[in-house]
Amino acid sequence: MEVINHTAKRTDNQLLVITHISQLLTYVTGFGGLIVPLILWLTQRDKVIGMNEHGKAIVNFQLTLILLTIISIPAILLLGLGILMLIFIGIVAFVLPIVNAVRASNNESPSLFMTIRFIS
Repeated sequence: MEVINHTAKRTDNQLLVITHISQLLTYVTGFGGLIVPLILWLTQRDKVIGMNEHGKAIVNFQLTLILLTIISIPAILLLGLGILMLIFIGIVAFVLPIVNAVRASNNESPSLFMTIRFIS
C-alpha cells in the first residue's frame, strides 16, 4: 500500500513577494493592503514554506498601521503632532513592504519594525 503525503509544502518565494507587495494596494484602493494579504495568508499558509510567518507579520503590521492612524487623527489637534505621525506612517507603510518583499525573495524572515504582535 502506498501512502501519499498531501500536506507537503512547497517553496514559493514569488508568492511571498507578491503577498508583501500587495500591501501597497492601500495606496490604490484604500483598504486592499489588509484584505489581499489576509486572503493569501489564510489560503496558502499550510501549502507554502514561510507563508505562515510572513502572513502573520503582514497582518500584524497592517493592524498596527490602522491602529496608529486612528490614534494620530485626534492627535492632529495637539499642535499638529498627528500630521507628523501620519507622514511617518505613510513613509513606513510604503517602504517596509518593499523591504520585506526583498527579504522574502532572499529566504529571510520579515522585519518586524514598529509592529504590535496581535497574532503570534
